[in-house]
Amino acid sequence: MKPSIVLAGSLATALLALGAVGLALGDDDDHDEHRHEHRSRGWVAPGEDVQPVANATYAEECGACHMAYQPGLLPGDAWQQIMAPDALTDHYGDDASLSPDLRQEIAGYLAANAAELSGKSRSHAFSVGDAGAGALPRITATRYFRNEHHEIPAKLVKGNPDVGSFSNCNACHQGAAEGVYNEHRVRIPGHGRWDD
Repeated sequence: MKPSIVLAGSLATALLALGAVGLALGDDDDHDEHRHEHRSRGWVAPGEDVQPVANATYAEECGACHMAYQPGLLPGDAWQQIMAPDALTDHYGDDASLSPDLRQEIAGYLAANAAELSGKSRSHAFSVGDAGAGALPRITATRYFRNEHHEIPAKLVKGNPDVGSFSNCNACHQGAAEGVYNEHRVRIPGHGRWDD
């Protein structure tokens, strides 16, 4: 056989071998990255359960006093009651009065993104049942909220100076501001991870 044919055959074999090694390493890197992903976040990465707040006026005005609760945590009629002018003058014990334009913008945003209109399943759970009869509606009074929190001892929340109230969602739900209420991301200050 001619040396040039042997050399060409050897070169072709070497190139194929290098290509195979490159593919194997590339696949191995993907596997390591995939495995790392599972270790750092679990098998299913927790995504938003509730659509995050997307209105700067609402985030600024309401978020100045408390967490700007996502509209998907209450049904539209509850938000309508909360945003009524007379309800804002006595907003859970505080005066949260707004100019007519601000009130209208925020009320419109909350109504348009309320629980029953959301594409998120956890929001739909908040659209069922009452949110507190006889008083201003409360997220903590909804059937879904009570069902999800009934096993948590009050001393871990109300008796906890770092939490203070069940309405202080972002004290325990690490991703609350981003709309992530996954139970695997719950850390109660002074207690640690909550497992029910």
